[in-house]
Amino acid sequence: MKTILICPADQSEVPLLSTEAPLAAIVALGTGLVEYWMSHLAGSGVKEVTLLAHDRIEAVRKAVGHGSRWGLTVKIIAEGQQLTPEGAAEKYGLPAMTMDHFPDLPELPLFESYGHWYKGLEAWMPRAKTCHRVGVMEKAPQVWVGLHGHISPEARLLAPCWIGAHVYVGPGAVIGPGAILENGAFIEGESEIKGSVVGPATFVGQYLTITDSLAWGHTLVNWRTGTESTISDEFLLCSVNRERSTHKGIPLLDRAKEWLNGWGEPTVHGAPTDPGEEKQLVARQGVAIAQFCSVGTIDTSPAIYRRETRPHN
Repeated sequence: MKTILICPADQSEVPLLSTEAPLAAIVALGTGLVEYWMSHLAGSGVKEVTLLAHDRIEAVRKAVGHGSRWGLTVKIIAEGQQLTPEGAAEKYGLPAMTMDHFPDLPELPLFESYGHWYKGLEAWMPRAKTCHRVGVMEKAPQVWVGLHGHISPEARLLAPCWIGAHVYVGPGAVIGPGAILENGAFIEGESEIKGSVVGPATFVGQYLTITDSLAWGHTLVNWRTGTESTISDEFLLCSVNRERSTHKGIPLLDRAKEWLNGWGEPTVHGAPTDPGEEKQLVARQGVAIAQFCSVGTIDTSPAIYRRETRPHN
């Protein structure tokens, strides 16, 4: 059985999602969207897949290879623009579908808004552990955890939530409900993430609460309102990607970067060891957050604000 899969074009409604990779290869719950489709098609009896792509084709090719991982034969054809399913079927003489939703969830389009993206992830969470995927464990009902991470025993995980591979969660952090931490996320202690997605290799600073938002590198988007802001203070939110990080000598971010550089290493501590350094960090966070949010604007801004600091024993 043969079929055609059409890679989606960049969407002006969700530009953040395609900054690092084409939408076909975007990371969703730790795996590229196209990889979920390969697993689904293989399970449906398909043997040969033709991928029609026009945006960063090499990234799509890197994600799927020749399809052998799924027992498929995959061919990638470059197109000048995104074809409709009808146009692709007429051109190639095979059934075609567009990869703009998760398999079996056509009622939840992913790229019409950031809210659609979050709702799609939320619905897909229980299905993300496909038969071709290893290394994801359901530690508790609706609490999924990937490999090679560190979750402090003092952190709280509230279902449903997803914690990807190589993720660090510090002491006192609250993850969930409705939280998704993508691979390599670094969540400092006493933070709270709920109803939100923290993107790959994204650092979230101590004592922060992120609600109903996408935190992706330096960018924060409220998925309910579409409000987008760039966070300039790296103590609060930033990328710790090894190639892209631009911080200079910031102890916490150096530690986060070391975590990514040494994925799988067991010893990672949860807070600065120097009390003076910790007080300095909290003071800077308080000033930065006060500048970012003002009373009466929380509901229309990306939901990030300071929680009350808790005394350390």
